[in-house]
Amino acid sequence: MYNPFAAPAMPYPQPAYPQYQQTQQVVRVNGENGARAYNLGPNGSALLLDESGTLVWLVTTDGAGYKTVGAYDITPHQQQLPAEYGDLETRIKRLEEFMNGYTADTAAAKRKPNERDRED
Repeated sequence: MYNPFAAPAMPYPQPAYPQYQQTQQVVRVNGENGARAYNLGPNGSALLLDESGTLVWLVTTDGAGYKTVGAYDITPHQQQLPAEYGDLETRIKRLEEFMNGYTADTAAAKRKPNERDRED
């Protein structure tokens, strides 16, 4: 008897589709030797955190599985405070004084004695 609700018979096995799991992890290595020893399949890439310094290693492989390893410096981000205009003017004045090598007080002290005493 024919049952329309029954699953059709499959003469061939279904292909096994890989189960993709997105896991985010921080891979830590010790130095360049650790980065070069990291196993990676063809056409792959990975960022590896170096525990021995402030480096991140970018490891990539081409279609034949040949590995390329590159190092990048990392530094912690420092939040900058917004500049205030009054503070900015003071900083510019100090910078100009530094670039010129003197302040208004040192300029008067550097004048020749006869220029200071002479009133014309």
